[in-house]
Amino acid sequence: MPKIADIEDTPNPNAKKFILKEPLSWGITHSYESAAQAADDLLAASIFDIEHVTNVFYVDRWLTVTQDGDADWQQLLRRVADRIRAAPAADEQSAKLTAAAIPIEDLSPDDQQRLYMINGLLDEQIRPYLQGDGGDLHVLGLEWNRLTVHYQGACGSCPSSISGTLVSIEQLLKTIEPDIEVVAL
Repeated sequence: MPKIADIEDTPNPNAKKFILKEPLSWGITHSYESAAQAADDLLAASIFDIEHVTNVFYVDRWLTVTQDGDADWQQLLRRVADRIRAAPAADEQSAKLTAAAIPIEDLSPDDQQRLYMINGLLDEQIRPYLQGDGGDLHVLGLEWNRLTVHYQGACGSCPSSISGTLVSIEQLLKTIEPDIEVVAL
């Protein structure tokens, strides 16, 4: 049963970040944009059972909940906190087994190297800031010079993600891939 250490605001006024004392996962990202997507995840499904919840995102020791803007945060936070406290903490061994089952896309060796370098730069200079704000960035694909990404958590519906952050990411990646275009889905 994870204990909540803190609840933080995010740049997205419709999202809050719960900081936990125990991990919910061991490095495995869980991102859901609907109750249907979360059907096989007991914690996320239970949070989606709460009216007005539109997104659940968690990894390690934090969880971000996004609402539709029509809920009273004080009431919503209490209900979400109850669901988090009822969830089991992560089992390190089963998390490692789940991580090993994640499929890797078929890319040429050159594209694998390009993607490795891109992810390294994102890991160093972009993801820590997004995670600090209750979100993250998932790379969906690399085709020619087009990198497709998906914002997660609080970043998924934050206006600054699609405008300023996306432009900044593209400019940063142009330092290693001058012709790259970054598109968010």
